[in-house]
Amino acid sequence: MNSRSNYLSLVAFTCLTLSFIPLLVMSQQQRPNILFVVCDDLNTHVSTSGHEPILTPTLSKFVKESMTFNRAFCQYPVCGPSRASFLSGLYPQSTGVLNNTFDIRKTRPGTISMPRFFMENGYWTAGVGKVFHNTKSDHGDVAWNESLRFDNDELAVVREAREKFEAEHGSIDKNPNKRKWKALKRQVSGKLDAQTPPGRGRSGLTDTQHKDGKNARQVVKWLKDKPNGDKPFFIALGLQKPHVPFLAPDKYFDLYPFDKIIYETDRSNMWDFLPQSAVSKRYEAFGFEMGKENHPLRKEYMQAYHACISFIDAQLGLVLDAVKKNGLWEDTIIVFTSDHGYHLGDHFIWGKVTLFDIGAKVPFIVRAPGLSKAGATSEAMVELIDVYPTLADLTNLKAPDHLQGASLRPLLGHPERLGKKKYAYSVVTRGPGLGYALRNQNWRYGKWPDGEELYNLRNDPQEKNNLAKKDHIKEKLEEFRADLANKQKQFSKK
Repeated sequence: MNSRSNYLSLVAFTCLTLSFIPLLVMSQQQRPNILFVVCDDLNTHVSTSGHEPILTPTLSKFVKESMTFNRAFCQYPVCGPSRASFLSGLYPQSTGVLNNTFDIRKTRPGTISMPRFFMENGYWTAGVGKVFHNTKSDHGDVAWNESLRFDNDELAVVREAREKFEAEHGSIDKNPNKRKWKALKRQVSGKLDAQTPPGRGRSGLTDTQHKDGKNARQVVKWLKDKPNGDKPFFIALGLQKPHVPFLAPDKYFDLYPFDKIIYETDRSNMWDFLPQSAVSKRYEAFGFEMGKENHPLRKEYMQAYHACISFIDAQLGLVLDAVKKNGLWEDTIIVFTSDHGYHLGDHFIWGKVTLFDIGAKVPFIVRAPGLSKAGATSEAMVELIDVYPTLADLTNLKAPDHLQGASLRPLLGHPERLGKKKYAYSVVTRGPGLGYALRNQNWRYGKWPDGEELYNLRNDPQEKNNLAKKDHIKEKLEEFRADLANKQKQFSKK
């Protein structure tokens, strides 16, 4: 072969080799890790959402390194349906999960959940605490490489009672003692550990003895031990608080003295102007009456709820510190949110299952290294079903075709953008039907079996003045009615 032929062959070989370099680099480049933190029943009573009395130093620090979305909403304000929705990327009417007993694997077989999607795309997946609603609805081995749930250690008052009981009667495991001990345990722990009326108070336990303390420390262990090996990880941390019972270590109660707890008292007749099906009667289980304030009891519950928030904030701090300590900070996408909001006496309502902002709005913070702007805030309308497509997009994976949410990636580098989504859409069951809400930048519209709501949030951010029957607002009301009819058709498709 002559020198010219050698030269041409060398050039051709070099060009061919260079053409493969980007592919080679892409195949060797590890996808980013994902840490998904979801709390249970956490409303926007956090300092990062503008609720200053609540002490959340971890979240306050985290938002300075992340992007906060101020208008983020769940699609169903109850644990099971909300989690089925955002873990599948589908609106509740599409999942078919409209209460805590339904399972998407039966209502919509074959739907690929978010953790399963990442497992099938080469991620090591792990979940701890409450991610899926409960063990019955957890997707198990097809979704997780590891999945754990912990319990609280024995409460101090229970331990003291048990030790005294066993000193007199012998082991609680003996057949003659089992029934007696069960009744005594219920008696001594009732106010603390009951679901109805909701338990609340100082647990007498340390952080490490609470299930959320164990959950956080398990994530710290995974980050240190690196069981994912060479694979990127998808770790979901389900923080169970501030779900009832409102239990936390004593020191967190000390942060909220009764005389420092403030709130706005509603007018006693406010429900004369609202659809009656918009209310949730859970307030009765808390010991309240509609239209009547019980200030000592309200402060007791608020203190306990906020103590739980400060407690989980401290546990989150351990996890975020571990991400940094193990050199993963610049390689890990972090999302922090809640499954829905929670009422603490406003509108005389306690608990969840409503479509008011405090019931449907959630904290939502994202850190995507190299993309999100530190300390930025966004006013774009965001829905929890956007989490799944966003994480798929940020990891350069093709999202499943069934997803109904939208990727937030275009907003992360441009906090000034409002995005293409005009409304957040939420529903909740009422008898055989549903209540519906459309929320945009300045208004919230609610439709119920027995009436409508319409709030101008610029003038009435707490939603205390229902304008639905006002003549001057008819045009706006008709606009929402038409848009809701379109949304119902669009989002009920499977």
